Amino acid sequence: MIILLHSSKTMRTTSGGTRPLGRPALLAQAQRLDAYLKTLTPAQLAQAMQLSPALAEKTHALIAAWTPGPEGQSPAVDSFTGDIYSGLHAGDLSPADRDYAGRTLYILSGLYGVLRPDDGICPYRLEMGYRLPDPPFANLYTYWGDAIANCLPPAGPVVNLAAGEYAQVVTRYLDAPRCVTPRFLTLSPKTGQPTFVVVHAKIARGALARWLITGRIQDPQAVTHFDQLGYAYDQALSSPGEPTFVCQTFGGKGLSIRLQ
Repeated sequence: MIILLHSSKTMRTTSGGTRPLGRPALLAQAQRLDAYLKTLTPAQLAQAMQLSPALAEKTHALIAAWTPGPEGQSPAVDSFTGDIYSGLHAGDLSPADRDYAGRTLYILSGLYGVLRPDDGICPYRLEMGYRLPDPPFANLYTYWGDAIANCLPPAGPVVNLAAGEYAQVVTRYLDAPRCVTPRFLTLSPKTGQPTFVVVHAKIARGALARWLITGRIQDPQAVTHFDQLGYAYDQALSSPGEPTFVCQTFGGKGLSIRLQ
């Protein structure tokens, strides 16, 4: 089984323990993209990334400091701190779980293309959906083409827990029956109807990834047994390719800095 996640804008640098750092599979393409980013001014970054002037200056400095070398690198799965990674909680996975994640988990990235959990990376900011000023970088889906999809195993089920912005760089090249894309909904206290809540869904995707890893789940149909954070499988709202989970009271608030 393959598990897809995507990177987050918020990052940190960690020691990563004693595990050796891997080399991203598409590092040469990432270096080419970074070389272009280093030519952009803060004003150009602000326009392309919809940033405030202050954040554009910080992003410009971050790009200037980026290096493919070992300086300042951390394992990818420990570097991202967005809501998905609050749910994944990689820091307390056992060594055996980390080894298993290394064989099953793929992280989609605007800058690196695709990452394995222990690949060494430097902090950066580049969403897959950004539109940069100049070709061939103006459209990152075009820039990456099928290179990311070609890094995945050619067969086997794919549990897609990445946002659509990222997932489409892979799923357009995969046979649809391979992919299972879970949905997470929360009952609205006002209407009582299942509603998509972005933060809840992000944390739930990370929690499902953790559940798949720690449980060594191989059968994609077993995804329907996921029952953490208050979620339960809703057959009426589901299809074979989109199992849907609904919670009445979201049980993951304590996992996210944004919700504390």
